[in-house]
Amino acid sequence: MGFLSILSMAHQWIAERVQPGDAVIDATAGGGVDTLKLAELVGPRGIVHAFDIQQDALDRTAERLRSYERQDKLPEVKLHLVSHALMAEAVGSSAVGHVAAVMFNLGYLPGGDESVITVPTTTVAALDAALALLRRGGIVTVALYPGHPGGAEEAAIVADWAAKLPGALYAAVLYRQPQRDTAPYLVAVEKR
Repeated sequence: MGFLSILSMAHQWIAERVQPGDAVIDATAGGGVDTLKLAELVGPRGIVHAFDIQQDALDRTAERLRSYERQDKLPEVKLHLVSHALMAEAVGSSAVGHVAAVMFNLGYLPGGDESVITVPTTTVAALDAALALLRRGGIVTVALYPGHPGGAEEAAIVADWAAKLPGALYAAVLYRQPQRDTAPYLVAVEKR
């Protein structure tokens, strides 16, 4: 049978907490896989914000959403060509405390320029913004990739960030293969 991949596990945890009509965020749009999953979960009454610093990523995301859009099932989707560190400003103050889920899939855009990667300074700022936007019971998932240049440093910083969150306010978990140092892994944080 085997264990779920980190992305499948992230999608499962998100699906357990997101309802139709919710507001959700894909902090790293990439190829749009997470954006589409979020769109399916919130349905036509919901809203999805997707962020990326590369137009190519937003174009790929828009293309992935097209078939779903033709079925009239697509929620309002806002594609933001801006760093995820600026998500709070982009979604607006009315979203504070109302977002059901924020997904991060760190690293680089597969098939794109591998020198353009997420970096700890903007990632931690984005994670802090995500927590401020979350409602009680909301979740942040972070897919980490320690196997690429810069990935191990970012993964360690994110894991440390999660470990230092106050337990009275947040529950944090790691989902990983401890036998493989460079295997991707998942960090998730739920707001209590």
